[in-house]
Parts: sequence; C-alpha cells; structure tokens
Amino acid sequence: MKPAQSPFPAYDPSGDRPLEVGVLVLDQTNMLSLASAVDPMRAANRRARRELFHWRFLTPGTGPVGVTAGLAIAGAPVAAAAGLDFLILVAGFGIEEQTTAPLLRQLRRLSRQGCVIAGVDGGGWVLAASGLLDGQAATTHWEDLDRFAAKFPKVQTVRDRYRIGQGVMTTGGASPCIDMMLHLIGRLHGQTLATRVASAFIYDPVHEGAAPQRLVPTASLMRRAPAVARAIALMEARLDAPPSVAELAAALGLSRRSLELRFQTALGQSPHAFGRALRLSEARRLVLDTDQPVQEIALATGFGSPAAFSRAFRDEFGTSARQHRMGRRRSPD
Repeated sequence: MKPAQSPFPAYDPSGDRPLEVGVLVLDQTNMLSLASAVDPMRAANRRARRELFHWRFLTPGTGPVGVTAGLAIAGAPVAAAAGLDFLILVAGFGIEEQTTAPLLRQLRRLSRQGCVIAGVDGGGWVLAASGLLDGQAATTHWEDLDRFAAKFPKVQTVRDRYRIGQGVMTTGGASPCIDMMLHLIGRLHGQTLATRVASAFIYDPVHEGAAPQRLVPTASLMRRAPAVARAIALMEARLDAPPSVAELAAALGLSRRSLELRFQTALGQSPHAFGRALRLSEARRLVLDTDQPVQEIALATGFGSPAAFSRAFRDEFGTSARQHRMGRRRSPD
C-alpha cells in the first residue's frame, strides 16, 4: 500500500533517504518523554530492516544536559543544526529559564528552512514563546493547560493528547508522544508498520490525537468497568462544581446504589471518596506547582469555603496548604 502524503515538505517516504530528525533536549527533561520520542523511530528501523529515521541529539548550548533520571545527554548545539526534516523538542522542568532569545531564534530559523517542529511535554511552551504556534491549536501536559492558555492567548489551547498543525506538532506527556509517533510512522510508512512498532512495546494505541488528556488513566477501566470510567470523566470535567453521586448516577442511567457498588468493586471505594481524593490531588498539584492564591485553589477544586478546604487538605496531607507550599520542592516526578 502506498504511504500517504508526507507531512514533511522536503521528504518523500517512498525514496531511499531516511527522515532526518533532530532531537533537541532541554535540561531537566523527563526521561520517559525523551524515550517516547526516540524509541518508536528505533523500533520502526528495526522492524523495517532499514533506516527509515536518522536522528541526532541536539542541545541548546555547547555542553550536555541532564534528564530527570540522572543521565547526561550530549549533543551538537542546535545552532549548528542543518538539513533537518523534523525537529523534536523535548522539555520538562525549568522551561521558562531555558527559553532564551538565542534558542527561539534557532527554532524560527529551522522553521523558515522547512523543518517541521514538534514540542513534546513542555516543549510546546518553547514553541509558543517563539511565535510558531500563533493562530494554531496546540496542547501541552494537562497539568499546565490553564497556565499555557493564559500565557499564550494567540494560541488556541486544546486538551488533546496531541495536535498536528501547519509545520508544528504538540503533545502532552510521554504516552501521547508515543501515540503521535505511531501516527507519523503509519502516515509515512503504512499502518502495518505502526502496528508492529506498537506491538514491540506491548502498547495498545487506542487514542486518537483529539482524545482528551485525562487526570486519571482509565483505558483499562473503560474495558472492565465502563460506567465507572465515564463517571470519573464527569468528575474530572467538573472539579470546580462536583456533581453529587445521585447526579452522576442519573447521568449514566443507573441507580445511586448500582453506581456505588460498581465503584466499590472496581476501585474499593465509594464515588464520593474517589471524587474527594481526585479534587484534593488536583488542589495539592496547584499548591505545589503554581502561585495561585489558596482561596482560588479552593474554589477551583470545588470547596465552597476556605474553611472547608483547609480542613479537607489538612486531613488528607497532614499540613495546611500554605505550609505545604512553604516546604515545596519543584522536584521532577
């Protein structure tokens, strides 16, 4: 079967030349996100028994960068990169400090030369800062979607797992990056090869790019307890105004007792307990990863009063939200 038209302007997938890929790694990048970008290309080469992808590692400067697993990644400086069809920019923590004017100039230079650029995990922040996402839809890791939308109003922020635009691509974290890479392999070299690559990872590529990122992974739950998975999706969508168990049950066409039994069987807890833990988990993330006022966090996670939020947070985590924030460490996880 003839592959579909290449998304890379200068590249013909039916020829003998491999796709030239630069993998630009920023300091404090998540190791799993980096592997999710590179390993599908390696597996595609192995299963095709020829070099379909040729990649080289790049760094913002002249020295190596560190990833969250403690490894050092050496590469050529991005300023020296030339002849690329595709640049994959992978970033994790400390993004704003690393988004320098020279780095943004290099991204714009490569884009002008016809290089398609993908921002993986936090890489979308750097792409947005360069202006290359202006007027297009883009995504980033779900934890940062609200801040991303506020900081880059010229970008249409979407909750998609990955989004492919004109000359740019963006993904959430590691798993959405695998989805995007499998999509590209299928687009360039046929779905049969993409399926073989997925099987090498024992990975079930059930997500289209437009599938929303989820706070709670529910793919396996959807197969064994679909009503519970759908109830969780409703909870995620209404963190600021949590539905009652009765409202959830009615939305799913179940009795309250039936929904409670299904939660107990699937998760070992009630819908009310699960929803409360979900909201407090998001509250803790906002306390640690943002400077949003505690009162705003309380409202954003469905607590009607600061006092109710304070009691619930202390009961769950052993300290107040303010004490939690004072002792925070922005450690990669």
